[in-house]
Amino acid sequence: MRLQTILNKIHPIKGFKYDSISTETDSSGSITKIVAHIKPKATAKPRCSSCGNPSSGYDTNPKPRVFQFIPLFNIPLFFSYFMRRVQCKHCNGVKTEAVPWATGKQQSCDVFRKFLSSWARRLSWKETAGCFNVSWNSVRRSVEWIVEYGRKHRSLEDVESIGVDEVTYSKGHRYMTLVYQMDNGRKRLLEVVEKRREKSLEAVFNRWGEQRCAEIKIVCSDMWKPYLNVIARMLPNALNILDRFHIAKKLNDAVDEVRKKEAKQLAAEGYEPILKNARYCFLKRLINLTETQGAKLKELLQYNLKSVRAYLLKEAFDGFWEYNSPYWAKWYLEQWCKRTMRSRLDPMKKVVKMLRKHEDLLMNYFVARKKYSSGVVEGLNLKVNLCMRRAYGYKSFELLEVSLYHQLGELPEPKFTHEFC
Repeated sequence: MRLQTILNKIHPIKGFKYDSISTETDSSGSITKIVAHIKPKATAKPRCSSCGNPSSGYDTNPKPRVFQFIPLFNIPLFFSYFMRRVQCKHCNGVKTEAVPWATGKQQSCDVFRKFLSSWARRLSWKETAGCFNVSWNSVRRSVEWIVEYGRKHRSLEDVESIGVDEVTYSKGHRYMTLVYQMDNGRKRLLEVVEKRREKSLEAVFNRWGEQRCAEIKIVCSDMWKPYLNVIARMLPNALNILDRFHIAKKLNDAVDEVRKKEAKQLAAEGYEPILKNARYCFLKRLINLTETQGAKLKELLQYNLKSVRAYLLKEAFDGFWEYNSPYWAKWYLEQWCKRTMRSRLDPMKKVVKMLRKHEDLLMNYFVARKKYSSGVVEGLNLKVNLCMRRAYGYKSFELLEVSLYHQLGELPEPKFTHEFC
């Protein structure tokens, strides 16, 4: 079977034909390059690259333009074509013709750019460039093209539940705001915006429009005030559910603060350092404790320490999440808050004030019948961090944004006759 026949089967070009095949060899006789020469069919008119309408020919470039195609047997394969210019009536001028295998002035075929972007999802951009003997910029441009196409053609019609969170992406407390879809059967990244201000999240919802925002029913977020303000203002029909992970973190931070202060106090008063190496005994769940940590915790629970009281209060709060009824969950929260306020532990009392301030949002978890939580958001945040770590960082936020959409956006891609990857 001839190579022209294979190309016609897997990559047919309407209005053009594969005329001939030539090869280039090195001094040892090994093939280093395959070139497929393309010619237009006599009955097909060239199309204007600006408007896409068929137009009469004007002239032909004397030098062929070369387009890189997917390698064959790990041998670089190129298309060679003498580009024509057309006299377009609609554009009132002379324009270069449009060719169906490449967009604009690209020197790579569209199918090759999709091929590179598919591998760039599995490997780093640098590794992909090395595997297929192209430049890093070629891989970058391919990924950017796929992401641009996907964002233009994606649908947000099925989005009813979203998660909002921030992730640090560089040193110096540089954050980005991330919006995820959390519907059953669909977990994907929807938006990436630099910084974690009100304007950042507001810009996302402004792009979506009032109609799309009105269809959002559930929002999972943390207690970051700028996010809460924007959600309350721009998502009128959404039930805002607070992030369980951040509440647990606040409790752990309070317990650890009590432990630190008490350890310093015991050392200053000359007591035995019984709280030494006890940090993770108080912070980890019982099922995650090592044998040594479990024995240490069992020993500490025999003492009347402030750290032990704080730990027991933290563990008691887990009972709040076990309720199904919003009424009884609220009752338990009130009892726990009263008990904690009588504990005379200032860090724990600060947590109580925070919970009371956001009590209505806490109850939304039970109003939604416990079907939504921040677990999905935290899982996707982990994938975001893995994406950044695999690349050893990005030169700019724009490149990071493109990479995250490419990896986690589940964006639609252009369809071709044959899937090469």
